[in-house]
Amino acid sequence: MGHPQPLRHRLAGLLLGMMMACARSGSGEDGPRYSRDPVDPRPEYVFAVHPLHNPARLFAVYGPILDRIRVECPDLRIRLEASKDYHAFEEKLAARKVHFALPNPYQTIRCQAAGYRIFGKMGDDHHFRGIILVRRDSGIGSVQDLKGRSIGYPASTALAATMMPQYFLQTHGLDVARDTRSVYVGTQESVIMNVYLRLTDAGATWPVPWLKFIEEHPQEAAALVVKWRTGTLPNNGLVVRNDVPGNVAGQVERVLFALHRDPEGRRLLDRIPLSRFEPATAETYAPVQVFMKRFNAKVRPMDG
Repeated sequence: MGHPQPLRHRLAGLLLGMMMACARSGSGEDGPRYSRDPVDPRPEYVFAVHPLHNPARLFAVYGPILDRIRVECPDLRIRLEASKDYHAFEEKLAARKVHFALPNPYQTIRCQAAGYRIFGKMGDDHHFRGIILVRRDSGIGSVQDLKGRSIGYPASTALAATMMPQYFLQTHGLDVARDTRSVYVGTQESVIMNVYLRLTDAGATWPVPWLKFIEEHPQEAAALVVKWRTGTLPNNGLVVRNDVPGNVAGQVERVLFALHRDPEGRRLLDRIPLSRFEPATAETYAPVQVFMKRFNAKVRPMDG
């Protein structure tokens, strides 16, 4: 039996083999192959959606809408981008890393300072409200029953699912900061599951993910109940960075605002679910500015 080769000999042999392989591939068919397709000269525009859902669901819901834009605007190169959480999404807006975005109303009014223009919004403002869930067997019957309990929220900057419920509780006799333990769990789906699994005593979300949860998990949803509902505010916004050419922004606006006018477009909207996208301006979000002043004064201060 032969003796094992010293390590330096094995390394030298390996290097020699790699060099010979490279020499052979230089003139043979096994060498590197280069695409003859030209580099796409069109600028790429990024469309980011705030974490309404986890990234997989977000792509499933909004990906087909971006496909529709590409089909109707073949000269436009655009891609969808998800974010792992609210903080990551807000950092992208602050750094102007995306061209189009669908932020929540609080993020919508804030991103104007970074050079974004509000051009539209989601319709169905009657759905933009907070809801507070508890288990049916929790014994929680009044706001005061939440004293000393844990409440789940998706993120501190979620408007409908966090700030509006916190304002509701604060104005109904509960000191949110002192009387409850706020648990920020990252996503709307996580809020609901945390209540179901008894990891939190209550959870705040908004109707869209709750209705989807009922549809997909009816047995688990039956163990929960919507105990309180907040008032409403204008729905999530559509913004465009101020250096995006007007003709490009116009193409995206045209497609989004027309989706509800044909069966296929309505099918795409149903996946959100939403009846339509509609035009909007900064003035549309004046009620959000008023709410934020009240929230800052009564609940907790928010940056900006």
